[in-house]
Amino acid sequence: MAELVVAVDGPAGSGKSSVSRQAARELGFGYLDTGAGYRAFALHRSNNHEQTLEQLISSFDYLISCDPDNELVMLEGKDVTETIRTARVSALVSEVARIQDVRRLQFADARERIAACPKPGIVVEGRDITTVVAPDAAIKVLLTASEAVRLERRGLDGQEPSENILSRDRSDGQVADFITPGAGVTLLDTTEMTFEGSVAALVKMIREVS
Repeated sequence: MAELVVAVDGPAGSGKSSVSRQAARELGFGYLDTGAGYRAFALHRSNNHEQTLEQLISSFDYLISCDPDNELVMLEGKDVTETIRTARVSALVSEVARIQDVRRLQFADARERIAACPKPGIVVEGRDITTVVAPDAAIKVLLTASEAVRLERRGLDGQEPSENILSRDRSDGQVADFITPGAGVTLLDTTEMTFEGSVAALVKMIREVS
């Protein structure tokens, strides 16, 4: 298991994925995007709509690379790295993320991948990371930015439309608090920061502990 676990929560468009991945690269750590698991399950459900929830969970054959330099997501032996980022899948994620059995599946999956990481540390990002997935992480961060900046960033990198981001935040906010930092969680507001500045701030936090 990675000796140092860094847990990063935050809303859509905050930059937590790109910042966490780059910080992991610079530190030589592993990187885990837990949101990819929910996206993969949403695609799995769409591809197998005739199956019950119990069957879907049982048949969920999912793999993800924890190497920040090798973004790879596999579903039933097929590379779905790009597919899970499409607008079609993005529109399905919030509904899936509200299902408690799916959430428990994803929490357990994330913990297993953290335990299996062979690198000296791992940066794990998503929602519920600091509170449920890795509450004992050495470093717990809530990475956020103003709504206007988050929407601008999503637009600049060609990702989902603004209405999808706000809708997903509202929906996910009913089952996970990713806006208010809890006890032991450091707030990292990147509203006024560049991407490089955001990465540097997170790396600094990690190095101060490690």
